[in-house]
Amino acid sequence: MAMVARGDRDAYSIIVRRHVDPLYNYALRLCRVSGDAEDLVQETLLKAWSSASSFNPRKAKLTTWLHRILRNRFIDTTRKGRIEVAEEVRFDDVTEGFHDSNAETADAGDTLDQLIGRLPESQRSALLLSHAQGFSNQQIAHILGVSVRATESLLARARGNLRDAYATLINESAQ
Repeated sequence: MAMVARGDRDAYSIIVRRHVDPLYNYALRLCRVSGDAEDLVQETLLKAWSSASSFNPRKAKLTTWLHRILRNRFIDTTRKGRIEVAEEVRFDDVTEGFHDSNAETADAGDTLDQLIGRLPESQRSALLLSHAQGFSNQQIAHILGVSVRATESLLARARGNLRDAYATLINESAQ
């Protein structure tokens, strides 16, 4: 990032190539509209270029810093009404344990995607960053701007809310 801060376009291109896909995947899971996800990634990468001198590798990894920028852009654009969050969020990584057979996998995955989409944004973000993006709790805490303890609490509440909502759906469908 020090080279990017000095205007090195080749260094910036390398960073973009390495991080564009994970950033896009996270953005798409947050907002569910590919055009909005692309806009978020573009804004994130432009912010990284213009703010390269503010990156401190002693405080965070580059990927963590970029994901934090993206999340902040997501929150800003959602508040301004430029992005409407869809009710369904694709999140295949969490479907394990919520179904008993392969025949039920697709239905369980679709249902779980809808349930994740209904989680409060902070819980959804923590869950996506943990399971879909593979960040540690410490990295998630940095991205979300909360303590590690708060991150652990968000993850526990998100998982509990998903289990409860899914159990309710199962009970309702059995009746």
